[in-house]
Amino acid sequence: MAQQALPQRDPERTVRLGKPLGAGHTVHGVALLLPGGRAAGTRRPSPLTLAAQRPLARRLTRAGETEGLVTHVVRYRYRGWNGAAAHPVRDAEWAADEVLRRYGDVPVVLIGTGMGARAALCAAGHTAVTSVLALSPWLPEPEAVIDPDPVRQLSGRTVLLVHGTDDQRTDPDISYRLAERAKKVNRDTCRFEVHSDGHDLRQHRSEVLALAADFVRGALFGHHYARPLADALAAPPPLGLRMPLACGFGDSLGH
Repeated sequence: MAQQALPQRDPERTVRLGKPLGAGHTVHGVALLLPGGRAAGTRRPSPLTLAAQRPLARRLTRAGETEGLVTHVVRYRYRGWNGAAAHPVRDAEWAADEVLRRYGDVPVVLIGTGMGARAALCAAGHTAVTSVLALSPWLPEPEAVIDPDPVRQLSGRTVLLVHGTDDQRTDPDISYRLAERAKKVNRDTCRFEVHSDGHDLRQHRSEVLALAADFVRGALFGHHYARPLADALAAPPPLGLRMPLACGFGDSLGH
């Protein structure tokens, strides 16, 4: 009897971790970068969305090189969220599992942009995840507030949301309302507003990258946060959820 041929593995349907950046032989923490995407789409993610993660990946690598930080960009199976399938969430959870397989029991920070920020917030319940950074999170109505992405999985994590006040693609008011709900179940939640900046946070990119690096060093390795970040985490709503990101933030941090 002829053997039945095995189905070929479709590379377009395989989630992968990008090339590791940082750390030598000893890994003490991992940053998983979750790129943006679209509401729907079953094609492979655009190379441009992956390339957009490079400045942040490089900044984190420099900031965490003496701490044993490894950074990976997650390469999704699909470019879209795709409704109830929520493919980027499943991919983020796989990536966290893969971190445990490769590196053992090390803390993980999920760092997402746009659609990836929503995935990071949703996948925060994974046992390896200790912190979440959501940049310009895509939180469409009505799911984000009326029937919200659950916030209970954020309990016990350190959570930072960052949003430009002039974002025309994702509503900063919705991210504030979600942060307000999250703060009720997790005191270690804060949110920064980047005034006059848009979805891509290009106008104040250096400040945003510095804030991300400071957050990761504190959340993963126990370093003292810069004063504005420490104040935002400690302050009650609305102060700690509408903290302005000052021009020049990070100039004196040395990382």
